[in-house]
Amino acid sequence: MNQPTTDMAVPPRPPAPDLPSAPRKTSAKRSYTLVVGCVLAGLIALMALVSFFWLPYATDDTSGGRLASPGGGHLLGTDKLGRDLFTQLMTGSRIAVEAGLGSVAVAATVGVTLGVLAAFAQGWLDDTLSAFLDILIAFPTLLLAMLIVAARSATLSSAILAIGLAQSAVVARLVRILVKRVLAQDFITAARTSGTSWPRIVTGHVLPNIWPTLVVNLALQFGLAILAEASLSYLGLGAPPPNASWGRMLQEAQATFTTAPAGALAPGILLVLLVIGVNLIADGLRDTLDPTASRRRT
Repeated sequence: MNQPTTDMAVPPRPPAPDLPSAPRKTSAKRSYTLVVGCVLAGLIALMALVSFFWLPYATDDTSGGRLASPGGGHLLGTDKLGRDLFTQLMTGSRIAVEAGLGSVAVAATVGVTLGVLAAFAQGWLDDTLSAFLDILIAFPTLLLAMLIVAARSATLSSAILAIGLAQSAVVARLVRILVKRVLAQDFITAARTSGTSWPRIVTGHVLPNIWPTLVVNLALQFGLAILAEASLSYLGLGAPPPNASWGRMLQEAQATFTTAPAGALAPGILLVLLVIGVNLIADGLRDTLDPTASRRRT
């Protein structure tokens, strides 16, 4: 009887095909988006920082001549009053950064506080707060800011306060949703069972779990605040003269656009670049802090 052979050659297993390194590409895309955004916003932020210590001319210096061409001591020329355009752009960058940071600070302070309180509310109080936030969000942000500025005075601080309060409703609703989602987790129940107080749960468990999404939203609110401040200044409700807000520069250069287009093009381009840079930073932070979001999009 023939014995079965035990030394039969087993065909080797074919090598697994090389799969594309999607995470590496995604990581490179995240880095590229974040870097480009930081470069765009960082250059304008650097201009704003330098404006605190040095300006080519005084903001009220009108010795340059009316609508002078670029050159001859004026890099971008002068406006219809004889003021140096580059000096006004530097001052406008400072006002834009101050308006963005100040408005976001107000929106974060008020919005996070209201959002956390609304998340702990129950029953009719929860429904009332939710309806109140929805009404504020439905109300046009620029119109609400105009009403607040008109009730006070047309200053930069009034614009910052108005924009921040208008944006706080968006932040509060987002925080309410995020906090309720965290409070439903098992580790919150375990913390309460162990005797941890609610303030320590909020600071030690809730806020650390919502801050990645909150930071991205605040970055987006920063860009919206810059646009809102420019809109208020365009309407004469922003920083008063001799402060040269980009929105005021656009309004003043409207009548002389055909003869001196630099007065309108320069602030408009810087405004667009700053908003694009901030939005790219927000997009890069979202992908970095929440990698699963980029995978779902791809």
